[in-house]
Amino acid sequence: MRVALPAALILASLVPASAAPAQDPTGTWLTGDGRAKVRIDRCGPGAANICGKVVWAKTATNEDGSPRTDIKNPDPKKRARPLLGLTLLDNLKPEEAKFSGEIYNADEGKMYQVSLERESGSELSVSGCLLRVLCGSQTWTRVPDVNQQASAQPEPAPVVKAAPKPAKAAPAKAPAPAE
Repeated sequence: MRVALPAALILASLVPASAAPAQDPTGTWLTGDGRAKVRIDRCGPGAANICGKVVWAKTATNEDGSPRTDIKNPDPKKRARPLLGLTLLDNLKPEEAKFSGEIYNADEGKMYQVSLERESGSELSVSGCLLRVLCGSQTWTRVPDVNQQASAQPEPAPVVKAAPKPAKAAPAKAPAPAE
């Protein structure tokens, strides 16, 4: 009986790594090109899937200061959507050691097949293909969670008003000569 338990543990350790459940990719990730941060959370039935949205963009506004929008979207009704808050990953499903589904590329207005797999605690491998022919991958890096977009324009410096100077006393008038 003592031999059976260690043997079972050894056999269990020989199960291929691909059969391991997908590592949880929730958190905030800086894209490989450093232009955006994507917040990944659990979603879907029983929170088994993952979804991700843009929570920060290096260039969140246009030259005129207006928010950048999903201008390349093939659906004209969606072109006015701001990039901040835009869902890029929607209901990716767990598959062995990764999550798979579709990712939206707002730069091109196209959907790609994608798989996400944790490389380590601080790295996420993002691999995608268009029509299973044009493929690419990048590594996203975990960053601290962000609550809102960092200001794209510097805030004006507060105007500090100097304390009023005390009024100078008027020079004393010499007494008028007595007549």
